[in-house]
Amino acid sequence: MKQLLIKALKNRFEMTKEDAVALAKTVEEIFKGQDEIEDMTIDKYARALFYDLQREKLLKIRREEFKEKGKQMRKYYWSFNDDAIRELAVEKIKKHDYNVYKKIPKEAWLVHSNIN
Repeated sequence: MKQLLIKALKNRFEMTKEDAVALAKTVEEIFKGQDEIEDMTIDKYARALFYDLQREKLLKIRREEFKEKGKQMRKYYWSFNDDAIRELAVEKIKKHDYNVYKKIPKEAWLVHSNIN
């Protein structure tokens, strides 16, 4: 699954392979080999990362409701979205017409803005 996650990250975020490997390693370390982890066990930085990954459909969250001492409680659990990871791993990076602007050096934009 790690290789699929790396490819999915690379495709979805247009990352370099090295960055995708590092991010996949970070996510795997947070999961500690488990299929699902409780939200309360992760820090706020990991949670922010997980929300970004959830937005891109790489992770999913489930809610469990229960009663404790007469109060309605909720727990949240994170897990990998295996189907989406597989799909994104084989997805071709979509070429956008606007990518041409990424090829223009920043200096060219600055020179143009100083002329006006």
